[in-house]
Amino acid sequence: MRTCVRARPHAFPRNGELRPEDTALVVVDMQVDFCGEGGYMDRLGGDLARLRAPIEPIRRVLAEARSAGLRVVHTREGYGPDLADLQPWKRRDGGCDSVRIGDPGPLGRALIRGEPCWDFIPELKPEPGEPVFDKPGFGVFAFTDLDAVLRDWRVENLVLMGVTTDCCVHSVLREAVDRGYDCLVLEDCVGASSRVYHEAALALVGKTSGIWGALSDSVAFVDAIAACGRPARG
Repeated sequence: MRTCVRARPHAFPRNGELRPEDTALVVVDMQVDFCGEGGYMDRLGGDLARLRAPIEPIRRVLAEARSAGLRVVHTREGYGPDLADLQPWKRRDGGCDSVRIGDPGPLGRALIRGEPCWDFIPELKPEPGEPVFDKPGFGVFAFTDLDAVLRDWRVENLVLMGVTTDCCVHSVLREAVDRGYDCLVLEDCVGASSRVYHEAALALVGKTSGIWGALSDSVAFVDAIAACGRPARG
């Protein structure tokens, strides 16, 4: 019996069968700088409650997905200490942000590779063997070999979780769709500092055309994993 995830505007995946061997989870930028106290977003005055809301749903999904044999990958945004790989427009101070990338803080320099604030939050550290793709920007495919790794695994379907909904999550989603992946965003497993931007980004995913994939939640996804059994991954 085929199993798929209840989603809108269409069930996921489009081929009608959720299979651990061709589906991977992408956990986007669950770093201290984005959802931890003393991190970049916190110092900017971001709403940490909204940014941290996805943590527990993501943990539940990861526990079930790992048991079922789904692949898990993680992305992490960061820049070199000399800021040589920072996009020029991000270096310019337009007066909008009180903290800029590279500025020192209580947990190190904001979004600089190797600093404590740049690393993953303790609750969502990658498990041994789960690849981490470090990226100097919002998307991941443009900067890393993630596409080659997924194709080597014969992955066709991606499930996206992480922060922020309107920026890095949506950037990764758009890159993935352009590369032919069927995508699902779990709405309780993504977060943003702004409710307005969060809801607007989700509305784009759930639009009736389905051009950005499908939208569901952690409960529906975990239910689908349970229904398709727990086959061993070869």
